[in-house]
Amino acid sequence: MTDPIYAIGDIHGQLDELHRALSLIEADGGADARVVFLGDYVDRGPDSRAVIDLLIEGQQAQRNWITLLGNHDRMFAWFMEDVPRHDPHMLVGYHWLHDRLGGVETLQSYGVTFEARTRLADLHASAKEIIPQAHVDFLRGLQPMFETPDLAFVHAGIRPGVPLTQQSENDLVWIRQSFHACLEPHPKLIVHGHTPVDVPSHYGNRINLDSGAGYGQPLTTAVFEGSNCSVLTNRGRVPLLP
Repeated sequence: MTDPIYAIGDIHGQLDELHRALSLIEADGGADARVVFLGDYVDRGPDSRAVIDLLIEGQQAQRNWITLLGNHDRMFAWFMEDVPRHDPHMLVGYHWLHDRLGGVETLQSYGVTFEARTRLADLHASAKEIIPQAHVDFLRGLQPMFETPDLAFVHAGIRPGVPLTQQSENDLVWIRQSFHACLEPHPKLIVHGHTPVDVPSHYGNRINLDSGAGYGQPLTTAVFEGSNCSVLTNRGRVPLLP
């Protein structure tokens, strides 16, 4: 019998929800089990700094935690480079500090604020001074995929028809339409977040655990035994079926 693996959907700075998710895992008997975090730890919610603090503390305590890279985490990491880097995947006119993306809230969680007409160079200098290097190192150390014999955990999805070993990071953190439209079996069952859904959903070839915590909805926590999935609730496990 395989050991259970837990997965937590997109957190987006929601510290209370992260604590609740970890409490559900502990109540299920998984305090020492492997937990896969599906990325997007920052942006939109109020406590991005505290979320990263908690994840770093878990790593330092040698918890069996796998932290995957999300597109929002990468945007934050790229902003913190010596010269801020813009993600060209975004629509024209969008950037990490756009109202819809949540970078402003992330900076605020570190105490970095700015007025209208602030120059990006000045804001960047303030962020470099205040944001701990340990947080930047955490962001840069996130991995794009984690696999078991039955499952592949990623943030956004995979490019259909491309072997798992040849997937590009851009697809793993950004892909949507072509991945969602694919109804054929993938090499493994894909567990992902990135695209908010009203409830965690099993589509046969993929499972989406992003239940919209970034927009104030409950964070989803799931447990896998082989390819069988259940959602953790206050009442225990609820099987998630195609």
